[in-house]
Amino acid sequence: MDSLSLSFSSWLNAPAHHAWLAAEGLRLLDFAKAARLADGFGNLDAQGRLPADARAETMNTARMTHSFAMAHIQGLPGYAALVDHGVAALAGPLRDAEHGGWFAVQAAGDGNTDKAAYLHAFVALAASSAVVAGRPGAQALLEQAIEVIDSHFWSEEEGALRESFNRDWSEEESYRGANSNMHATEAFLALADVTQDPRWLNRALRIVERVIHQHAAGNDFMVIEHFDRQWQALPDYNSAHPADGFRPYGTTPGHGFEWARLLLHLEASRVRAGMLTPGWLVLDAQRLFESNCRHGWAVDGAPGIVYTLDWNHRPVVRQRLHWTHAEASAAASALLQRTGEARYETWYRCFWEFCETHFIDRVQGSWHHELGLDNSPSAEIWAGKPDLYHAWQAVLIPRLALAPSLASALAQVSGPQVM
Repeated sequence: MDSLSLSFSSWLNAPAHHAWLAAEGLRLLDFAKAARLADGFGNLDAQGRLPADARAETMNTARMTHSFAMAHIQGLPGYAALVDHGVAALAGPLRDAEHGGWFAVQAAGDGNTDKAAYLHAFVALAASSAVVAGRPGAQALLEQAIEVIDSHFWSEEEGALRESFNRDWSEEESYRGANSNMHATEAFLALADVTQDPRWLNRALRIVERVIHQHAAGNDFMVIEHFDRQWQALPDYNSAHPADGFRPYGTTPGHGFEWARLLLHLEASRVRAGMLTPGWLVLDAQRLFESNCRHGWAVDGAPGIVYTLDWNHRPVVRQRLHWTHAEASAAASALLQRTGEARYETWYRCFWEFCETHFIDRVQGSWHHELGLDNSPSAEIWAGKPDLYHAWQAVLIPRLALAPSLASALAQVSGPQVM
């Protein structure tokens, strides 16, 4: 169902709302330019400045490259050089020239040289978006990312990604994670569009079947995040460190929303490609959304979505994170576009009202990364200002079809790219 089937009064049909989303996107983009470092992109402080000890990170560099590529694709001047900078950083100082793959940060002088699936999914996403943007070096970077995914991370037997390896790929972590496989699903949707190879959509479906249709479905559609190497759930994982930024204990409602949206993108992509498409994709997306709204929103008596819950759906880490609410809004818009049901309109407006009231920083710029228990800005889990990725996508998704993936969809809207 496309947006023309929505109620005339839907925000997704409202020119003023589209203008608001576009203006917020421009504000986010302009703020993020300051994250540029010599070897990539770093983390900005609460005022939008690079701290003295800022370092280029692969996660930030890949996500910013992807984000700036989507700005360039739209015809916004000033972002081509930033895309090229990101591609060069990922092809150079952040890449392991000896063994292949990518470090979390530039390896010189740093002890952590492990290779994580999570980061490699973002490198593939960044490279694919840079290819759509027509930037030099992007195709070579994309080919390198695909080679590493094929050679090391993708497990055909499991239908999912392996989690991480040491530097020379000789030792594998005895862990499987939903988070890395979620971002692989996103990257695979983009790879399918850029390469026109249907194996990426088949791989994405296999991941979704395992993580959502099997495991989350058996847990009231609250995503189980942590598994051992045989895909047996690890319910006590990180119970001693419940607020971990990437592997927190318990369930994470924000990921439930993110998965819901990805299931709809996958459904639309497979239909668009003329592939067999399970009817349960949209049903599971709805169940994910409903369960995470029920258990995550205002569960501690205050508005907003808590970061994590225990296995009885009680709040563990009550901070509200910006990305959770950006993904909730994006999921609501995707479900609204897919079904036309009024309940998703209600939630979509609710999430944006909350973001405007609490997360969007009209004084210092960008969004607050995190809110404390009283919904005022906090920095217990994440300090400073977030990178572009989640908020920027949240203002793009309501204005685009569910397929193709974002960069390719923007290229269709904006026309062909000419270097």
